[in-house]
Amino acid sequence: MIATSFHTARLVMLPLQVEYAGEMAEVLSDPDLYTFTGGEPPTVEALENRYRRQLAGPGRENEYWLNWVVQYDSQLVGCVQATVTGRTAEIAWVIGTAWQGRGYAKEAARGLVDWLGAHGVERIVAHVHPDHAASAAVTAAAGLTRTDQVDDGEYLWTT
Repeated sequence: MIATSFHTARLVMLPLQVEYAGEMAEVLSDPDLYTFTGGEPPTVEALENRYRRQLAGPGRENEYWLNWVVQYDSQLVGCVQATVTGRTAEIAWVIGTAWQGRGYAKEAARGLVDWLGAHGVERIVAHVHPDHAASAAVTAAAGLTRTDQVDDGEYLWTT
């Protein structure tokens, strides 16, 4: 399985490339983006290295790392990703602070779930911090339902 470009009404999901690191470092530069996930804004060099690792993949049979940048009007605004194992995908997304509140995360996450379904994925999983209401709203809009299972302090959401 490989990541291919796909579109939603307003967004284009472009397969990850190392060359996106410079622009994405700016998109991901707000420390507030890491409130619920931990970490800190990456440097361009750190992002280039991360992208190289992601593009190399996990090196495990039947597991795929699929990564896209999210583009709106010729500008990168965030990213979506899926780790696919068998017929199950764990998904995540980030939209830069400057572009939040416009429905891009919901649209990108829904598009990702649709793309995965069209490529044979039967179960989608996401992990959401209990205090992250915006992420919970995105996850619900993508068609996932919160379970009572807590994994590493986050609720498990699934289709």
